Parts: sequence; structure tokens; C-alpha cells
Amino acid sequence: MKKTRKPVVAGFFYPSNKNRLLELIEWSFKHRYGPGNIPRVSETRNPISIGYVVPHAGYIYSGPVAAYAYYNMASEGVPDTIIILGTNHTGYGQPISVYPGGVWETPLGVLEVDDALGKKIVEHGELVDFDEYAHIEEHSIEVQLPFIQYIYGDRVKIVPIVIGIHVPEAARALAQAVLNAISELKRDTIILASSDLNHYEPHDVTVDKDNEAINKILELDTQGFYETVLRRDISICGVGGIMTLIEIAKYMNYRATLLKHITSGDISGDKSAVVGYATIRFNK
Repeated sequence: MKKTRKPVVAGFFYPSNKNRLLELIEWSFKHRYGPGNIPRVSETRNPISIGYVVPHAGYIYSGPVAAYAYYNMASEGVPDTIIILGTNHTGYGQPISVYPGGVWETPLGVLEVDDALGKKIVEHGELVDFDEYAHIEEHSIEVQLPFIQYIYGDRVKIVPIVIGIHVPEAARALAQAVLNAISELKRDTIILASSDLNHYEPHDVTVDKDNEAINKILELDTQGFYETVLRRDISICGVGGIMTLIEIAKYMNYRATLLKHITSGDISGDKSAVVGYATIRFNK
């Protein structure tokens, strides 16, 4: 029997009831800040995109923005594996932690870990280790899974990676490890950098800070993005994952496109202390 990572934020970030969860995912797609329609999965694989920056807050706040990534993913067909670059909110585990096999469970079922691809990433990554402790209470990966299951069911595998070291050098090293592993195994892969943007400042301040950081992402400027986050004190939680995806996109000669950017205040109406959310696509 395979090791099962049970959900830890079902009932908090998203509903624990299957039917209510499906309703909320569909609400996210049809929301006025979302794509507007329920996605249809293409039967033909057309891998235009290598990955997305996608938020990981409670669905009632960030779900419509996250839906843009999954709407586009559906239109490009079914990949082999989705690598999810989460961020370490808990402080547990290794600096860069790959989940060591088994399955992840949500109210919509289970997703199998692509342990062969995970092993190759660890082999090629000097800073990367197998470690499940960083994943025990971490929500940044788990929150993406019901959307993945809504689109693909169990037709894809996942590689959950939690990043706790957020510097350009580590991002470049992880990016190369991922690229080497994908190439070696010839995996058709999508990479998600799971991250919210600026946290708990007024709406106008957050929009200004977010826009400066987003512009650096769109320029594929890893160092400029990192320095902007430090200089402006922007509380982006998934800096390491975003930089890793930028480096992968640069290596593949892809470009970045902003699909949607709002704050929690746009959803709730309370703009006194908000969190920024953006979905950014990396494509040919």
C-alpha cells in the first residue's frame, strides 16, 4: 500500500466536502475576476506553456485568479507530470524538499507522486533532498491539487517540492536540476510556482509593490526580481519558486505573460489590509 499524504487544509482553504469543493472550483472559473467559463480539456496535447505562477490562498479569495492557470492548462491537453514548487511556511525539513513517493489525497481523490522524476531531480540537485517533514503541514502545494484533479482527474502525476531557501543561486541550481531530470526522462511536464504576492498592506500599496515585482518577472529578470523584493520589502512568500520558474523559462527561451492580477480587497471589498494574487504564464 502506498504512503498517503492526507489533506491538512481541507475545510479551511477549500471545502472538505467533495460536492461543495467542486461547486467552489466552478465558481472560481465563472467568477467575474476569473476566466468566465468552465474549462474543457483538449484531447490533443499542445505544450505551449512550461509553467505558471499561481496563488495558493483560500479559494474564496484567490480561486478566480488561480483558475486562469488551470483554464489555460486544460486547453493545452494532458501532460505527464506537474511539478509544484511550493514555499516553506512552517520551517520544517530541508532547504529544498522533494516529497518521497506515494500519493496525495484530497476530497476529490488521490494523485500519484512521480517518484522516478523526483529521484532524478534529487540526483541532479546539490541542494535538493528527499524529505516529507517540510510537507506535513504545508498548504502551498496542497491547495493546487483539487484544481489539478478537477481538470485532469488522476491522469497526471505530481512532484511536490517545498522551497525554504529563497536566493537566486539556489533557484538557478534547482532550475538546472529540474531541466536535467525532465530531459533525461523525457517527461512532458508543467511547472507551477505556488505563491501569493504582497501581504497585509493597504490595497494601493500592495498593487504598487506587486506591479514592480510582476514587471521583473515579465522581463525574466531573476536578479532584478530578487533585488526588488528586498528593496521594496515585498512580502511575496514563494520567491524561490518564482525565480526557479524564471530560470527554466529563460533556458527554454520562453516568455512570461500576465493573465490576471487582483488583491483580496477586490474580492472582499475590504481594502485596508490585503494580499496580492497573480497568475503568470510562461509560454513559447
